[in-house]
Amino acid sequence: MSLLSTKHLLGINDITSDDIQLIFKTADNFKQVINRPIKKVPSLRDVTIANVFFENSTRTKISFELAEKRLSADVVNFSSGSSSVKKGETLLDTVNNILAMKVDMVVMRHPAPGAHQFLSRHIDASIINAGDGTHEHPTQALLDAFSLREKMGDLTNKNILIVGDILHSRVALSNIYCLQKLGANVRVCGPPTLLPKHIASLGIAVSHNLEESLEWCDAANMLRIQLERQEDKYFPSLREYSLQYGVTLPMLQRLNKKIILMHPGPINRGVEITSEVADSDQSIILDQVENGVAVRMAVLYLLAAQK
Repeated sequence: MSLLSTKHLLGINDITSDDIQLIFKTADNFKQVINRPIKKVPSLRDVTIANVFFENSTRTKISFELAEKRLSADVVNFSSGSSSVKKGETLLDTVNNILAMKVDMVVMRHPAPGAHQFLSRHIDASIINAGDGTHEHPTQALLDAFSLREKMGDLTNKNILIVGDILHSRVALSNIYCLQKLGANVRVCGPPTLLPKHIASLGIAVSHNLEESLEWCDAANMLRIQLERQEDKYFPSLREYSLQYGVTLPMLQRLNKKIILMHPGPINRGVEITSEVADSDQSIILDQVENGVAVRMAVLYLLAAQK
């Protein structure tokens, strides 16, 4: 069996394009498994995985937990809201206490960028980054690219657009790295206040014109406005943002071709996209959710194989 080039999944930047293709190939097999009447395989029967979430999460946490259970792993859930973290315990102490219970892998979400890199230098277990601040969210990028590959085949030279709050999004950065490693052309679009200053230095195109960008792309990934990360006002109002950067059905119908619409969730319906667009046949949002379980099964399985 082929192995990943790393014992952790800290970010897309830390893995190779061969790693990505291996994850996709493995996810193809697991997608068949989760569509069978009996959805479990005994692949990780002797592996214990801790889900350690220092930030709120619904979809990512459920998706990882389902992936772990489909692989027959033992699962321990930890959330900082009801833990000793509130009493001042450090990140390293918290994780070391969990590892003392003989945990093999840690799936972690943390508000501090780089928390996973820090941990990987101090503990022995494999670490999977389930989101670190506004830095990276590698499994989301993998499932997004996997979903695109399912619809479009090879992504080499395909035009992929990322729209919205790029400044506060960990999904955007991971997606840019992942799509570039797969040979796609990437463009970001949004108001100047929501685009990082040096974003073009990543080798991508930058636009503030949504309709023109939609005409350019084969697929558009719509990001939500992350109001919880914004202490200042970055645009006049949600209505104003929606008029400039929200995708509507008439807008899609004006295009010269049919494009694929994606969203990592949760959706602010009527802001980034209207309900008609979210529920249309051009949207692959529910495919992304299903593929998330298969891709996370693949990542867990391949990292466990390193042991």
